[in-house]
Amino acid sequence: MSVFKSNLLLLIAAAIWGLAFVAQRVGMDYVGPFTFNGVRFFLGSLSLVPLIFYFRRDAQSSRREFKNAVVPGIIAGSVLFGGVSLQQVGLVYTTAGKAAFITGLYVVLVPLISILLGRKIGTSSLLGSVLAASGLYLLCIKEALTINFGDMLQFMGAFFWAVHILLIGYFSRRIDALKLSCLQYLVCSVLSMAVAVVAETIVWADILAAYIVIIYGGVFSTGIAYTLQVVAQKYAPPANAAIILSMETVFAAVGGYLILGERMSGTEIMGCALMLSGMLTAQIGSLRREANQVQL
Repeated sequence: MSVFKSNLLLLIAAAIWGLAFVAQRVGMDYVGPFTFNGVRFFLGSLSLVPLIFYFRRDAQSSRREFKNAVVPGIIAGSVLFGGVSLQQVGLVYTTAGKAAFITGLYVVLVPLISILLGRKIGTSSLLGSVLAASGLYLLCIKEALTINFGDMLQFMGAFFWAVHILLIGYFSRRIDALKLSCLQYLVCSVLSMAVAVVAETIVWADILAAYIVIIYGGVFSTGIAYTLQVVAQKYAPPANAAIILSMETVFAAVGGYLILGERMSGTEIMGCALMLSGMLTAQIGSLRREANQVQL
């Protein structure tokens, strides 16, 4: 596969994930946030089962790989539950576009958390953090120096997404990625439905009414987009992939504008631009390292 085709697949995945923010916002017109997450992540887990069977080697190896993925799946699924819960509830109080840009801060938070873990990061990551923080201020902070409740939830969720990325980076080098994903989605679904049973009224008719956005969030956003990412990243450098995938924030903003009629002020648009610049800047160091490795 050519680099162009792999980049195109990554861009399609970013578009699917970006529009998923719109689907999540629409879904809550019918069901509660935890019910929505419980159903869509169950579908997401099911959507990976055919891929697991397709790529399996033999029954004994598959059982061993599933056994090895149980504990990591529970850990990653629990953190994923925290991130998606804050994101989904936050969408009740903020727009899909703003939610996507604030969630995208995980690109900057990952290297910052790495500092706390004793790792060194480059100048580009630090500069990206400053730009993203400035953009976050313009996007979220109002004249009275207050922050919207939904934006605050999205910001808290970004920390969960950053920790989740670090966990997946650690576990994926040790266990089968598809089995880990399938189990973590299942754990997230179970935890979401457990909260939904206690805190929400689950009506089957409402779930059926939201079937389009739930299927989109579960099958397309999880199964299809994940598969595109896995296939494309066999041929695309990680830093390039991260930059292309970060474009999901732009697709979310455009989708919110075209489908939901969401509007942003000039200051908020400037904030989004700064945040996107920060996300891209944070990847410059990785791009340089990969270019040097290719030359060597």
